Amino acid sequence: MFARTAWTVFRKDLTVEVRTRETLATTLFFALSAVIVFAVALVRDGRVVADAAAGILWVAIAFAGTLTLGRTFERERYTDTLRALLLAPAPRAAIYVGKLLAVVAVLLLTELMLVPLVALLFDAALLQRPGLLVALLVTGTIGFASVGTLFAAMLVRARSRDVLLPVLLYPITIPVIIAGVRGTAALAQLVPDEPMATFWVMLLAAFDTVFVTLALWTFDPLMTD
Repeated sequence: MFARTAWTVFRKDLTVEVRTRETLATTLFFALSAVIVFAVALVRDGRVVADAAAGILWVAIAFAGTLTLGRTFERERYTDTLRALLLAPAPRAAIYVGKLLAVVAVLLLTELMLVPLVALLFDAALLQRPGLLVALLVTGTIGFASVGTLFAAMLVRARSRDVLLPVLLYPITIPVIIAGVRGTAALAQLVPDEPMATFWVMLLAAFDTVFVTLALWTFDPLMTD
């Protein structure tokens, strides 16, 4: 029942997104614009500040994630179907998992375009160890989105949700972003530091475990209140 509900919510969100391309197009445009602006500001005569590519990549991911999370429950709010979802005879935590998976999928698609662009504009060797890079992006995205999805659900009825979401989200997810930056910087060196990158992946996986577990425990009572 839990897995079926989560899959149904995930499939519904992705189906709507495939048909409208609203969230993905907006998120991708915003993230690419941010990367290009940073490139124009920081690249001079082909020289880039050390580790700038890693930091800018994760800043763009965080901004794009905030935009995606802000629209996670928008359709349910406009059509007043959130109440129907909560009243459905299904585990409420499964609704959270389905929404989380949809957010992660959109962000990973955005990152698929961001990584080559950042590597090109900042002359960064991000693709030397693609396996470790994918692990960093996936674990970092899950950690960021797990907290953001919970807060987006909490603030769905708040008038100032667009302002409150980043205020609540960034202080908690700063460790995730820092870990992602340091792990990516380790991979972007001329000789990739694989042990260090692996350490940051493991730390991000620990963050994911804690954040997702706490979100699953708190989603039901928070939405009931």
